[in-house]
Amino acid sequence: MIKRALFIAAILGLSACSLPSRAPLASASWMVAPERTAAPLKTRSDLWLKIGSVTVAPPFDSKSLVYRLGDQRYEKDFYNVYTVIPSEMISNAERKWFNQANIFAATVGQGNSFFPYYTLQLSVNEFYGDYRVKPEAVVSVEFFLTATNAGKSNPLIGANRYSKRVALKDNTPDALVLGQQQALAEIFREYEDQLSKYAANLPKPLGQ
Repeated sequence: MIKRALFIAAILGLSACSLPSRAPLASASWMVAPERTAAPLKTRSDLWLKIGSVTVAPPFDSKSLVYRLGDQRYEKDFYNVYTVIPSEMISNAERKWFNQANIFAATVGQGNSFFPYYTLQLSVNEFYGDYRVKPEAVVSVEFFLTATNAGKSNPLIGANRYSKRVALKDNTPDALVLGQQQALAEIFREYEDQLSKYAANLPKPLGQ
């Protein structure tokens, strides 16, 4: 019995030595930064557009990537995070995209001291990876274009909502970030056509 016990212990020891060692979990940071590559559109206004506040609905408003694992189950990944909070990340991408679209004379951020007559605010309602059936990036955005103008009690020019789902190649954080970036680019691309239509028929600025 003693010999048999020693033999089993030796086999278990050899098996344990052959198992791969697990590296400690390492954190990684990611940036969603869609690039506009198309030619600029026709300039519709010689005035400026201000990128107003960008709000992101919970639980997608923190730096952690969010995974949907069930109808009511969402999980945050504290080891894979965005480099900045999503509201700042999306605001920077939005300002850069529409500045390159050239619809207005300039598209400026909230920190700019010049007074804009038109403001574009954005609400992000969904920003996550959906893994319930097949891995998909999910992004839903609402745009609100407003004007500071005389003679109208309602400053809203237009409100538009867009939702995109992009299939992911695998379950990795890298694939999710690339999918979110593609979805956001598709949304910006669609909305710039709508924004150009709005800009072609803008209400007069205050005092004009």
